[in-house]
Amino acid sequence: MAITANRTMAIAGASLLVGLLVLGLKLLAWYLTGSIALYSDALESIVNVVTAIVALIAVRLAQKPADATLPYGYHKAEYFSAVIVGVMIIVAAILIMREAVLGFLSPSLPEAPMQGLLISAGATIINVIWAQVLIRHGRAVRSPALEADGKHLMTDVMSTIGVLVGLGLVFLTGWAQLDSVLAGLVALNILWSGWGVIRDSVGGLMDVAVAPETGKLIREVIASNADGAIEAHDIRTRQAGKMTFIDFHLVVPGLMSVELAHNICDKIEAKLREAVKDAQITIHVEPEEKAKHSGIVVV
Repeated sequence: MAITANRTMAIAGASLLVGLLVLGLKLLAWYLTGSIALYSDALESIVNVVTAIVALIAVRLAQKPADATLPYGYHKAEYFSAVIVGVMIIVAAILIMREAVLGFLSPSLPEAPMQGLLISAGATIINVIWAQVLIRHGRAVRSPALEADGKHLMTDVMSTIGVLVGLGLVFLTGWAQLDSVLAGLVALNILWSGWGVIRDSVGGLMDVAVAPETGKLIREVIASNADGAIEAHDIRTRQAGKMTFIDFHLVVPGLMSVELAHNICDKIEAKLREAVKDAQITIHVEPEEKAKHSGIVVV
């Protein structure tokens, strides 16, 4: 666990350095060309840097152990960071759209096209590689902040590819206003990305249930490891960052001893933790007259 946590922190820190490097390259590409589309691309990279800073703070905070103030832990800190990232993405889109409108009204052809395109292409290659690292590791450790950061980088990549293709057309056709049109399209793409990040994060803050396939697995594990019980009902799950919370009622025969009921619960908990990583489980034991004859019937 400590090794995984340290690696997650290292990746979050490296993401900030990668963001600064890419931002510098894209600002240089804009400086050489004066292209509004490349300027919009650089603005999005500023958001990437802010995103990396927020993700670094959130990942560090989410790793803090539970305490008296937050007895369920700090795992939701990553969802808050993802919401902040989404808002920053939308702000960047608005700024880009403003520049696009101004550029459309006063068009001018970019300068030094080849240098700018090559530098921007190099920055994009870096983003592609790093986005895959963030998404894969974020999913592996169930880190919403790192995964959101990676998805935003991939959006940046798609935007940049569109900009590079479009700028090639600008230089071939001489239509200066196409540069501003490209910037506007980048802004719309960023808006959609920001909405997606916020939507997914709000789901986590609202205690969204686990994915259907995970819910099915949980029910199967309970059913196959509750020998001696009668039924399990009122099964509820919620996801909070990397943590999965599971709670349910377990009905046992009224004359069963506390020790035997406790042993059944221990067995179920052990098997659930094997099947679902980072699970927090609460089981409420009830006598048979509380059976609802619904949920998971064990016998």
